[in-house]
This record gives sequence, C-alpha cells and structure tokens, in this order.
Amino acid sequence: MARVLLGVTGGIAAYKACTLVRLLVRAGHEVTPLVTAGAERFVSAETFHALARRSPERDAYPHLERADVLVIAPLTANTLARLAHGLADDVLTEAALAHRGPVLVAPAMNPRMWEHPATQANVALLRARGVELVGPVEGELAEGDVGVGRMAEPEEIAARLEELLAAGRPEGALAGRTVLVSAGGTREPIDAVRFIGNRSSGRMGVALAVEALARGADVTLLGANLSVPAPSGVRLVETPTAAELEREALARADADVVVMAAAVADYRPVAPCEDKRSKDGQPWTLELEPTTDVLAALGAQKRKGQVLVGFAAEHGPGGLERAREKAVRKGADLVVFNDVARPDIGFDAEENEVVILSRSGERAVPKARKREVAAAILDEVERLLSEG
Repeated sequence: MARVLLGVTGGIAAYKACTLVRLLVRAGHEVTPLVTAGAERFVSAETFHALARRSPERDAYPHLERADVLVIAPLTANTLARLAHGLADDVLTEAALAHRGPVLVAPAMNPRMWEHPATQANVALLRARGVELVGPVEGELAEGDVGVGRMAEPEEIAARLEELLAAGRPEGALAGRTVLVSAGGTREPIDAVRFIGNRSSGRMGVALAVEALARGADVTLLGANLSVPAPSGVRLVETPTAAELEREALARADADVVVMAAAVADYRPVAPCEDKRSKDGQPWTLELEPTTDVLAALGAQKRKGQVLVGFAAEHGPGGLERAREKAVRKGADLVVFNDVARPDIGFDAEENEVVILSRSGERAVPKARKREVAAAILDEVERLLSEG
C-alpha cells in the first residue's frame, strides 16, 4: 500500500526491527531497508532484505528512492543528533535529507541519554520540523537500567505508521468504486498431484490490487496460486483453476473496474485422474480441451461505464501485434502487453515493462517496479472513468 524506507540504527533494539519489517510486508507495504554499519553489529543487512523480500543489489541508490514515508527504528541518540543538525554521512542520513514526506522515528537509548538536555533539544528540533516520534517507553533496558528509553514495540510503530498514512492520504480517485483484480496462474489437474500450470507469481496483479486500494477502491482479489502474500485490506477469493476463476469472476462481473491480470490456462486435461498415476514405463497421452475465455466472456457482458482491463503476456516476435488484435476481439477497454520472453520482466520478476493499448492510442511504460507499472495502468483506468 505504501513505499516505506526503513532505517535501522546501531542499538540492541535492532532485533525488534525484524518484526517491524514482517508486519509492514504483511500489511502490503513495499519496504526498503537502510541498515547502518552500527546496526549490522547486531543484525545483518541480509536479514532485513530477506524479510523485506527485496534484493540488496536491485538499487544503486536505495536512499534516494521516492517513498511515501521514512521510518527509523530504532533511532539511537547519535543518529537523532545527526538528523537534528542535517548531517549526511551515511545512506540513512542522506535518505532523511532527500526524503519528502512523513518521517516516523522510534528512539531507543539509555534513560540518562534520553533525559540529557542535548538530546531533548535535538528532539525539539525534529518535532518542530514535523517529525513524528513514537516512544521511547518506560521499561527494563538491555544493560539492566530501568526508565524511559526502551524502543516502542513493533506493533505500536506499525499502527502509528498506518495512522500517518491514513491522515496524509487524500480521498482517492477510485473512492467509492469497486475493483475486481485477478492475479497469479491457474493450475489444471492432470492427476491427484500433477498439474498443467505456468510461472506467473501474481506480483503484477497484487501490485494492482495494492494500488487500487491506495486510491480508495473496494478491492476484491481473485488469487490463483499466489506466490506472494495478498495485501491486507483486500477481499481475497482463492481461484486455483480456470473453472473456479471463471465462476468467481463472472459472479462479480458488475464491479466498476475489472482487471484480469491472472495467467489463465488456455487448455486443461479432458479426464484428469482422481488418484496419482504411477509410472509404468509406458507413454502417457493427454487430451486437452480449451477453457472458457474469461476476458471475452466479461467483455461480452460489459455494462456502460464499466472499465475492463486485460493482459496479453506474449512470447516471441509479433507479440505486440497479437496484443492489438486481442484488444479488438475481446471487448476490453485496455489491454496491457508485456513480453514474457524476457527474464528480467513479466513472470515472477519484480519489474515489468508494458505497452497499454486503448481505443485512443498506445502508451509505453518503461521498465519499472510492478507497483509503478500498476500506477500507470490505473491512471489510464481513471482517465476512462472520468470520460464516462
């Protein structure tokens, strides 16, 4: 739902930041960890990147990324002082100077350090600039002292973050709209354990659901074997097969916006085995039958004022031309073309590069994270809604 820069500084409370990352990811946020050298004495940066499901090599300048909010937990007295006086001698303090948006910090230090006039003066400077503090709270610290200085619990920090995001979020352009998104790849059973499937992870569809939610929509997500978690705040309906996805999509076909991002199987076995077929050394011939074209079925019953979005995951030469033909044939208002022959985009990749086809023209969206591509797609959806 939000892009979060998470700074972790060098205190024993750094281990609690691991739980904070898990909470933020579970809530659907995209987390970029900024781990200081001091923090790495307690918890490695690799741990935070793994919990954030993010490759540390993906970004050359992670501290300069556009983010919705900067969170620092724990915040040591040293880094607090550097922030107060505008120093920029590591990636975290550089990020703090470059960031434009809410800043939430969770101080953690010895009670005597917290009470010192210099620390309180630095806190006053940060508060005067609009920085939000959560904690510190009273309790026993690692060194045995008892007093105010303990970092607030991760759950409290995460809750305060949600309050900040909600307060700063204007009423979205999709507020009051219902949005149906399909994501993932269907699996068609061959026998009790085998299936015909594809490599779609559901990342693109989930990104669209998150972006629609952030714009105020009431979102239902049809999840076909997702390999990424569904974001909190959406209504998840499991649709593992093409038949189940067809049933649930048509049952909800009255949504204001329907985005069919799932990779739905074109064929399924005619007679799947109820049990596991044992290997006997003999050839096994499968007869396949076509599945229902869900996008075409939705296009055939599309109502006035509704926006229908389809995806064309093409492989090999002529893909864009096939996507153009698909846009006309299936009755979709938008068709999103992407080339799944490229390993760096499309199936199970964190980035995508697409061309959005509409009746009024084509819009190329250069390679970017799937959340940013989702934003471009929903910009086009909003344009169509505004045009009626």
